[in-house]
Amino acid sequence: MHHLISLLLVIIGLHLSIQTFVMDSDPDINRKNRWWLKVYYATNWGSWGSKDICPNGTYAAGFSLKVEQLSHGFWGDNTALNGIRLHCIDPSKGLSSSYENYATVQSEVGSWGQWTEIKWCPSGLLTAFQLRVESSQGIEDDTAANNIRFRCSQGSLLEGDGTNWGEWGGWSSTCKGKAICGIWTQVEAPQGMRDDTALNDASMLCCD
Repeated sequence: MHHLISLLLVIIGLHLSIQTFVMDSDPDINRKNRWWLKVYYATNWGSWGSKDICPNGTYAAGFSLKVEQLSHGFWGDNTALNGIRLHCIDPSKGLSSSYENYATVQSEVGSWGQWTEIKWCPSGLLTAFQLRVESSQGIEDDTAANNIRFRCSQGSLLEGDGTNWGEWGGWSSTCKGKAICGIWTQVEAPQGMRDDTALNDASMLCCD
């Protein structure tokens, strides 16, 4: 029995590691040794947009969010987090000059809200992430993804200026390459008179 339990734990552990750190074989992504980081506490409304990748030689060191703040009015239809931008630098040029000359990448973005200020790693690059997500509310207002956190390679934690509905899920795996270098998001299109949720899920690409 003890051997069977140990075997099951190994299988479960392998399954979880495969889920959260998936090798990418997309021929359109011209980066070496790349893997997608995923999280599994997320909602699943909408479609996955196009992938967007940092230019060769650059990696994400900062991010900003598109957020709809509390929506007042008759319908009270809140969408919370609508978009995520990654800001990519060339670390070989040094941090001070890199933060002045950065590239911005983003995947699918929702229709509502405003972009927040960029949050930069004090040092290092983005290497893991965590989503704050509100699960399905039934007949009440759904908001889906609300906020995001990133961990920097030097240990700092950055939290976005999102909203507070829902709960924080588990962390993704940490990049085994150099850092995060791309993004892919799932966004629900406007639903007309029905409940809107905007951004639901995200994956981050790691590169050497």
